[in-house]
Order: sequence, then C-alpha cells, then structure tokens
Amino acid sequence: MKNLKEIIQDLEEMANPEYTQKMSYFGIKSTTALGIKNADLKPYAKILGKDQKLAEELWGVNIHEAKLLAILLMEPKKLTIDTAEKIASEIYSWDICDGLGMKIFSKTPFALEKAMEWTEREPEFEKRAGFATMIGIILDKKVPDTTIERFFPILEREAWDDRNFVKKAVNWVLRQAGKRNLELNEKAITCAERIQRQNTKSARWIAADALRELKSEIIKERLENKEKRRADKESALFTTNPD
Repeated sequence: MKNLKEIIQDLEEMANPEYTQKMSYFGIKSTTALGIKNADLKPYAKILGKDQKLAEELWGVNIHEAKLLAILLMEPKKLTIDTAEKIASEIYSWDICDGLGMKIFSKTPFALEKAMEWTEREPEFEKRAGFATMIGIILDKKVPDTTIERFFPILEREAWDDRNFVKKAVNWVLRQAGKRNLELNEKAITCAERIQRQNTKSARWIAADALRELKSEIIKERLENKEKRRADKESALFTTNPD
C-alpha cells in the first residue's frame, strides 16, 4: 500500500504539461493540473483500490489530478454528510463536479436529500453538484420513476439561472430523465414546454435544446424498442412451456 507522498510522486512522474492546454480548451482550470489523462489515471486507481481514508487525504491535496484520483478511490457508503458537504463546497471544476455527483454522491444514502438541497445553493458548482447527483440517480435502474418525477419542478424552478454550468446541468437532467422510458419522455417534454413559456434567455435555450432531442424520431424509436423488449421479457417470464 502506497502512502500519500508516494502517490503524489507517482502523479508527478505521470505529468504531461502539454495536456494541460487541452484541459483548458475544455473549460477545465489547469492552474493546479499536472496534465494526466483519465486513461492513465483510471488504471493507476485500480492498482491502489478503493480506500475512503486515502481518498479524503488526496482530496486535500492542491493538485487537480489528486482530486480526480480521490473520486476514483472513494467509497460512497463510507462518505458522511459532513464530508460530502465540505467536498461540495470546495468544487471548482465541472469535471470534478460531475464525477462526484454521478459516481459518488448519487450512491450515498443521502443522495436524494442532497440533490434536492444543493440545487438551491448559490455557488455555481455546488448547485451543479445537485444536478449531477440527479443524473447518477436517473441512471440507476433500481430508482423508481416517481423519484425522477420529483426533479421536474426543480428544473422549472432553476431554469432562470443563466450561468453556463447551471443551465447546461438543468438541460442535462431534463434530457436524461426524458430518455429513461416513454412515460418519462412525455413528462419531460411537458416540463420543457413549461420551461419554454418562462421566456427567459436561459429557459428558452434549455427548453429548445431538450425538446429537439426528446421529440426526435431517434429517441422515440429507441424508447419504443426498449419498451417492446421489456414487454417481451415480462411476457416470456409468464409464458408456460406447453412441453
């Protein structure tokens, strides 16, 4: 087992300063970055293994990739609310925000509570963390549709926020919810149409972009095929073999 100092040394050896320019191009602040690709960071994380204590130590290091590595090592079930709050308040980049929300926060026992709460926060990335957590919840097939439906009023409420990482997150949740199944697709479209009627700059963009995808023939066909496969599977389970 490597200690924190050894891990930082490994990260520094993996550094590629030229890659930091690409990170900046994608809107990732590179002032504390070493320039390590995820393709290199993920295999290293597998070697280290899940370790919540080590993850929290790495989170405290002022290196971008140390925080990304921390996310890969975190154990959501061992994450306390207080620690989650501290981490959320220290997010400064969309890639860290989305990784935490989708992979970590959404798998904690308090996922729904914090998803709802953080979307009311003022800091841009704390607020986005709430929506990123919603994405992780939506992607969990075990979560019932009734839980996802609770997100729609929040999307309507926050559609006014024209900050880049907030409006894109609202749009993201709206589209992802609407691609879950046919019923939620219909409800997401209705939500988008209500948002559109708010007639603010951000609301118009969120709605137009979401409606373009959710009403597309590609999505409709995909969801219809998904529903057919589900129905066929259920039918097969209850069909008695005549032999």
